[in-house]
Amino acid sequence: MMSDILPLDVMGRRVDVNGEYATVRFCGVVPPVAGLWLGVEWDNPERGKHDGSHGGTVYFKCSHPTGGSFVRPNKVNFGVDFLTALKKRYVLEDGPNGDEKSSSLIVGSKHVQTVGFDHITKKQSQLRTLQEISLWKCAVSCAGEQGRIAEACPNIRVVDLSKNLLSTWDEVIAIAEQLKDLEVLNLSENKLQFPSDSPTPTRTFSTLKTLVLNKTGITWAEVLCCAPSWPVLEELYLKSNNISISERPVNVLQKMRLLDLSSNPSIDESQLCLIAYLPRLEHLLLSDTGLSSIHFPDAGIGCKTSMFSSLQYLVVNDNQISEWSFINELDKLQSLQALSCTRNPLTEGDQAREIIIAKIGQLKTLNRCQIFPEERYGAELDYRKTFGNEWKKAGGHLDPDKNRPNAEFLSAHPRYQLLCCKYGAPEDEELKTQQPFMLKNQLLTLKIKCSNQVEQQVLEKQLPDSMTVQKVKGLLSRLLKVPVSELMLSYESPKMPGREIELENDLQSLQFYSVENGDCLLVRW
Repeated sequence: MMSDILPLDVMGRRVDVNGEYATVRFCGVVPPVAGLWLGVEWDNPERGKHDGSHGGTVYFKCSHPTGGSFVRPNKVNFGVDFLTALKKRYVLEDGPNGDEKSSSLIVGSKHVQTVGFDHITKKQSQLRTLQEISLWKCAVSCAGEQGRIAEACPNIRVVDLSKNLLSTWDEVIAIAEQLKDLEVLNLSENKLQFPSDSPTPTRTFSTLKTLVLNKTGITWAEVLCCAPSWPVLEELYLKSNNISISERPVNVLQKMRLLDLSSNPSIDESQLCLIAYLPRLEHLLLSDTGLSSIHFPDAGIGCKTSMFSSLQYLVVNDNQISEWSFINELDKLQSLQALSCTRNPLTEGDQAREIIIAKIGQLKTLNRCQIFPEERYGAELDYRKTFGNEWKKAGGHLDPDKNRPNAEFLSAHPRYQLLCCKYGAPEDEELKTQQPFMLKNQLLTLKIKCSNQVEQQVLEKQLPDSMTVQKVKGLLSRLLKVPVSELMLSYESPKMPGREIELENDLQSLQFYSVENGDCLLVRW
């Protein structure tokens, strides 16, 4: 909508000027040039020329020295109402040859399956059948005439209104209160004015389960002010809002399962304590927050914390984590099953994955890769050996009655004693010869037994521990005259009698599976 007729409520309105987004901060004359001007503050401060001043007069203020410009009203798009955008998008918008244009819907960082978009656009006028809509970048600025949305499309459940021209939370309410079955709402990249004192009526969002407010400028106080109107909310995305958590949620957000606080650089461990008792919080996303430490003061070494009691999935990518104490603390979480911690100083080392697995006992997925029992077995066994000498120097002993490692060691390695109970304490002979994280190409003397060929005698071979399972199979294929594709490998260790470990990943090394001198490779085909 570009015209010389200005909306009555022009101040604070969101506008589009040739594809650039801005907020109106001034409306009036700017001498000596005649006519009406709008003073706008650009979302991209490099787009402007000044800070709202001209000829020594301050007409409006910007948060950036070059954030402002004066533009003529007829150059400004003030947007359209919800229903106008919807009809243009779903009723009239076909390609030049009658082909339908495809639609996509993004919620937070996830793609939501939108069933039937192509089919729906063919039905043109049947807006009443719509359940999932995307009005991304459609210049929606208001709800329009009261009641028209409810009348035209009463069955909508999923709405993407990201990157539009909505200015206030009141306009969002005016849209949402007409959608009685609304479950998912994406408002990302709308710079909205939110209420900070008077809560929204509860009935407005009574069915809303997922709300995306990335890059909207919302504060934590405004979140808590609006939250009473989200009684069944399960997922809340607050990425890139410069949020600081200032107070505990009391009687709100109690059903929330997922919270995304990524790219809010002021989040720290003291703020996390304020949300630690949300009873159903399962997913917490904290990437790119500058986080470097975390601490659960209610739990000692080897104990579980009462904080974040339901937390199963934690994402801390792109942070400043550089101390193993961070990982030690995560073992205190009662329910943690999945961790993603890529691109941190701590995780750049070759052996970081093995150490994290050994330090967090209940972890099932690390950096989106499943942790199989064999990998955990190898990681814990290697960890036990690697820090065995340090354990002995700190007071560790094979005799349980004399085994008293000091507090400093236990603080640095809280699971070490448990691993000794699980696999046995490391013996002197192991610690002299074994340096699993540093020694390359150590030769292993292994027995090779063909489990399903009784008449085949037991072989003995020396193989480097860096040799991959695939190469071992190639060697055995030549020895036994059996095709590689038919061979299956596992091994037994005298230290774990009765237990057989499968070598299921052809790309991993013998060292990865903690195969040692004297172990027996079992071959089947």
